[in-house]
Amino acid sequence: MKASSALLVAVSCLVRLSGAGGTEKHDADELAKQLANPVAALISVPFQLNFDDYDSDAEKWLLNVQPVVPITLNSKWNVISRTILPVVDQKDVVNDASQSGLGDTVQSFFFSPKAPTASGWILGLGPAALLPTATDELLGQDQWALGPTAVALKQTESGWTYGALVNQLWSVAGANDRTDVNAMFLQPFLTKAVGHGQTIALNAESTYDWQRDQWTIPINLGYLKVSKLGSQLVSWQGGLRYYLETPDDGPDWGLRFTFTMLFPK
Repeated sequence: MKASSALLVAVSCLVRLSGAGGTEKHDADELAKQLANPVAALISVPFQLNFDDYDSDAEKWLLNVQPVVPITLNSKWNVISRTILPVVDQKDVVNDASQSGLGDTVQSFFFSPKAPTASGWILGLGPAALLPTATDELLGQDQWALGPTAVALKQTESGWTYGALVNQLWSVAGANDRTDVNAMFLQPFLTKAVGHGQTIALNAESTYDWQRDQWTIPINLGYLKVSKLGSQLVSWQGGLRYYLETPDDGPDWGLRFTFTMLFPK
């Protein structure tokens, strides 16, 4: 399915959700709080649709399928599996041509204590990997890459969540004729719960390419609402993106719509 078709599905879901009955206030607020925590013990399956617009006629649709699965190790520790599988449909972004298909997958595992620290910080640390799953050489890097990932955040009684997620990936194998991966991802985030399962979120999904000495810094501002679709707990999110820094041929602004299926224990 092309990303443009996926947008229609996502918008249809948003329309239905906007009129659907909400969950009970306490449950919705608790789920919204867990969604603001990247290492919460909550099974979720987000479908994140992004649109980016460029100075030229170029445009890019990116559907990230992002299942999150917590696994209990023992009474004190969880490991959180987070996967990002991109589906791309782009025009004139590379070589003045169109490409559609899968991109490269990022897989992360966070080992996280179940209890916050004495000062209230929630922590996670583990490995991350880049898997060359792209179906078109122009949609991926044809490299295997590994590195560490970490997250630290704090959640307050007044509804604020703030922290940062980071990973660093280095090539370990791949095609010799492709540029090695040496990239850092840094995502500071700030959210505010405003009641009834609603959250306002701000983040910067920054990437630094050490090979090219180049930052890409998009600022995302979004609104999230926890609700129900029939008997299924879900959340939906809409937002805007503005790029503070990109390569010369990078995008200027974008949109984001996210539909997430929730499976609380």
